[in-house]
Amino acid sequence: MNVLFLCTGNSCRSLISEAVFNHLAPAGWHAISAGSQPTGKLNERALALLAAKGVPTGGYFSKSWDGLPVTPDVVVTVCASAAGETCPAYLGPVLRTHWGVDDPSHVTGTEQEIDAAFERAYAILRARIDAFLALPLDRLAADRAAFKAALDRIGGIDA
Repeated sequence: MNVLFLCTGNSCRSLISEAVFNHLAPAGWHAISAGSQPTGKLNERALALLAAKGVPTGGYFSKSWDGLPVTPDVVVTVCASAAGETCPAYLGPVLRTHWGVDDPSHVTGTEQEIDAAFERAYAILRARIDAFLALPLDRLAADRAAFKAALDRIGGIDA
C-alpha cells in the first residue's frame, strides 16, 4: 500500500510525514510526499529535526504530485486549512483524509519559538503516524469505509 502525504510546498510537513512513516512502516507499506506547488527544496530545519530524531532523509526531495512514481492508495493532506491554507485536492479513486498541521516554516519569532513550532509539528505528525500504524492494517485495507473513519479520527490527535 502506498500512502501519499500531500501539501502545497512539499518542503516541511509532508516531508516529515513521509520520512517518519517510512522509518516506522511495516513491510508492504510505503509513503511518498508531494506538493501541488512544490518549493523545489526541502526545509533545512525539517531535515535537521528529522536527523536529530534519528529519521533518515536520504533520497527525499521536494516534488510535484504530477508524475508520481506510484499511484497512491491513501492520500493524507497535512496543510492547515483552519489557518487559511488551501489544501490541494488529489483527484483519483483513492482513500482521502485530512490531518491539518500548522506550517512551522511560516513561524516567526525567536529561534526557540521557531524550534518549538517544528517540534510541535513533528510531535503531532509522529503521534498520528504511530496511531495509523497501530491500526489493524490488513483488515482495514479490505474495508475502505472503516479505514477512512479510522484515519479521519486520527486526524484529530493533537500530540
